[in-house]
Amino acid sequence: MELSTQAILFQFLGGLGIFLFGIKFMGDGLQQGAGDRLRTVLEKMTSNPIRGVLAGVIVTGLIQSSSATTVMAVGFVNAGLMTLRQAIGVIMGANIGTTMTAFIIGIKLERYSLPIIALGAILLFFFKKRKIQNFGQIIFGFGMLFFGLQTMGEGLKPLKDLAFFHELIANIGDNRLFGVFVGTLFTLVVQSSSATIGILQQLAVDPGLDLNVTLPVLFGDNIGTTITAILAAIGASVAAKRAALSHVVFNIVGTVIFLIIFPFYRDAVAWLGATTGVDARMQIAYAHGLFNISNTLIQLPFVSVLAYIVTKAIPQRGEELEYTVKYIDKRFLSNPAVAIGQAEKELQRMANFSRKMLDESTEYFITGDQKLSEKVRSRENLVDMLEEKITDYLALVGQQSLSTEASERLTALMHAIKDIERMGDHAMNIVELGEYRYNHHLKLSDHAINELNEMITVTRETINTAIAALENDDKALAKQAVQFEDKVDKMERRFRKSHLHRVNSGDCTGASGVVFLDTLSNLERISDHATNIAEYVLGDL
Repeated sequence: MELSTQAILFQFLGGLGIFLFGIKFMGDGLQQGAGDRLRTVLEKMTSNPIRGVLAGVIVTGLIQSSSATTVMAVGFVNAGLMTLRQAIGVIMGANIGTTMTAFIIGIKLERYSLPIIALGAILLFFFKKRKIQNFGQIIFGFGMLFFGLQTMGEGLKPLKDLAFFHELIANIGDNRLFGVFVGTLFTLVVQSSSATIGILQQLAVDPGLDLNVTLPVLFGDNIGTTITAILAAIGASVAAKRAALSHVVFNIVGTVIFLIIFPFYRDAVAWLGATTGVDARMQIAYAHGLFNISNTLIQLPFVSVLAYIVTKAIPQRGEELEYTVKYIDKRFLSNPAVAIGQAEKELQRMANFSRKMLDESTEYFITGDQKLSEKVRSRENLVDMLEEKITDYLALVGQQSLSTEASERLTALMHAIKDIERMGDHAMNIVELGEYRYNHHLKLSDHAINELNEMITVTRETINTAIAALENDDKALAKQAVQFEDKVDKMERRFRKSHLHRVNSGDCTGASGVVFLDTLSNLERISDHATNIAEYVLGDL
């Protein structure tokens, strides 16, 4: 009996490994073949939750991994490229897209798995064209998927003779919540709902499990797959954590709904299977598809409610960045004067984010507080997004009939946008210099730190004055900003000389000297861009 148990275990684990490799290899081939187009689909097709669902279905159907799609969505939210509501739509779509794997498994192709693998290998190893190799990888992975399924099936067949297995099945049949727990736990361990549902499909055929047992486990598989998104959100932004939690809540709510209507759901799956004349494996695929499509249709109208719940569950500590425009709207284009005024407000908002980036980047450089560097990165994505949106908006305004004064103001704003964005880029450079400093344990003398603080203070005054001049169209403040910039230039020259003396005297190393001088240079360039903004106010274009 011990040998039989060992044989079962070896065949099952080996088959599972081959199956997982097949899914991963096939998905990688599909992803490489599609290139960056999949990411573009997610970025461009998520303007509302319905389009987000469609994008999630398409991408997951192509890469055969809802976890990968969900992780991408969480990453986009973390980078500020996608809102929470958009991500929820993508996650819902990913749940539908992942059912494709169950339908593929439902097709009995095990007997052809080895010829399919052979064909894939030929395309992979005997052709040099990249597209053919990608196609070969897809075919090879497809064959491995079915070969692994067949191997697992051989290992699972003897389970029907084991008393432990019969006891487990009896417990699930009597207690659906226990079945949900088993499915959740198994998927948490394997970290692939496609794999656990594939195993469930095989069990439904070989030991002959009925729907009362398989369906609760299927619900648990859907809950367990959320672990990947949770892991991806560890250490990410609050918005990314909320996106991951929305995946958990979505699947748990769906499970609760379907447990309540379980008899109707089970009978619907049985009727669908009987009507189409399919076996138990395809019946599980039907059940998986019906669960996820229905769950999405039920919860899609409540995306805002789901977003509200996860927002309350994970509150923001401190400032919460909104990755969207607040003031510009195409409806204002019919009145160019109003449209330009709204663009100015949006530009001022963008400028304030760049100003905060300077504060946080320099504080990070001095203190090494990692949270500050993360804040700067988040703001950089927001500033880049605002630059694109405001530029596109002003281009539309420029197509209207403008007065000479409005045309000049529009030109000034177009120039100011680039300078504000460049200030953010230099703040990001300071963060990267700080990371280099701390990763290489470079120390700066107290004198060097004092000089940096002095120059940071004046650079900050330059930005604050220039932004205030822009907000109020105040020429007096603009002149002050120009004067501050002269002061920054003189400081940079003086501090460069003093630092070279410290390096020559051995007070600072050459490596730390490079970091110090590059930081001075970035501060001076930030001041230059701030002065450019002041000069737009003065009319010195």
